[in-house]
Parts: sequence; structure tokens; C-alpha cells
Amino acid sequence: MDAVPEGSTVLDISGTELRRRLREGIEIPDWFSFPDVVSELRRTSPARSKQGFTVFFTGLSGSGKSTIANALMVKLMEMGGRPVTLLDGDVVRKHLSSELGFSKEHRDINIRRIGYVASEITKNGGIAICAPIAPYTATRRAVREMIEAFGAFIEVHVATSIEECERRDRKGLYKLAREGKIKEFTGISDPYEVPENPELRVETENVDVDNCAHQVILKLEGMGLIKA
Repeated sequence: MDAVPEGSTVLDISGTELRRRLREGIEIPDWFSFPDVVSELRRTSPARSKQGFTVFFTGLSGSGKSTIANALMVKLMEMGGRPVTLLDGDVVRKHLSSELGFSKEHRDINIRRIGYVASEITKNGGIAICAPIAPYTATRRAVREMIEAFGAFIEVHVATSIEECERRDRKGLYKLAREGKIKEFTGISDPYEVPENPELRVETENVDVDNCAHQVILKLEGMGLIKA
């Protein structure tokens, strides 16, 4: 290797700095490498604002997960740039998990299936929005690990009280659960394990849906996943 003449200025970018520039979409100087090499680095390590990610809503039945998820989907689709897919808990259960019941084992399987589909969407640079009840900490953690192998995972706890969820219950499911006519109903006869450290916790009582969805948008902007 040729010696560097004394008094010369040596230009270099550390591995940490290179990863930061790739992640944040910052310019990489022409002197760093050949243009084709930089283009390949950009392709294989896209900026965070171009990577796929998953927004994972969790909360009690009737908490407002699906309503906020739909509002968020509209906002993200209006922004454009990446395909957006909504994986609603009830819809996925109907089309992907129709053979499953509501035992803890079957709920786990259903959530893991949602997680797998979301991980594929994330891996391919899309945005997945999931809105299941997902009552168990261990299952949510497993889904997080599955998705974080390919992109960001944003857990959003829709923290509506059970009293408010019962008040909103048009189908009368909570009433049936309290009467023992629905077994293993989350929040009544089966536990909901409240997330300890979600990326975001939203309150829906006395807060409109658009405000809740906007809170998620601000969080995504703060994480560098979308541009303001």
C-alpha cells in the first residue's frame, strides 16, 4: 500500500457514519467510493423514510383500534410513496384463520399469522397496519421480533378503559361475556396484558379519531419513517 505523503489531508467516513448517512438518506461524498458502489449501498440499505414498517395497534374489543387504523391508512395513502395494507383482526380471522376458535392457543396462532403477513409486507418495503386485540405480551413480543428482522415495528396501545368499551358495545358482546354466554372473552374472562413500553399510547375518550391518527403520524415522523 502506498504511503500517504506527510502533510496530506486524509478523507474518511467511519462505518457508523456511513450507516447513519444511509439510514437518514444523507448525501455520501463523491470521494468516498465509486458511484455504482454507492448506488448499490443505497439500494440494499434504503433510507429509513423508504423502508417498510408495521404499525401494530393493540387494545380491548371496542377500544377504537380499527377506526384509528382506517384513519391512519387514509392519511398514509394520501402521502403516497409506499403501498399501505390494513390487516384488521376480524377480516384476517375471517379469511386467513376461519378454522380457529378463541382459545389462547388459537389466538396466538391468529396473531402470529397476522405478524407473518405484516413481516412480508415490511420486508418488501410496504407499510402494514395491524389492528388485532393481541392480548398477550409474549405473542406481541414474538411478532415484534419477526417484523424487526426487516423493518421498524411501532406498537400503539389504544388505552380505552373497559368501562368505555362496554358503553360502546353495540353488539352486546361484553354483556354476553358477563353472563357467561361467551367464554374466554378478553377483559372479562380472559386477561388483557397491558403493553408496558409501547412506542405510543393513545387515549380515545374525549379525543376524536383524526387526532388519534395524527398522533401516530407525528410518531412516525419523529422516528424518521415518513417525511413531514
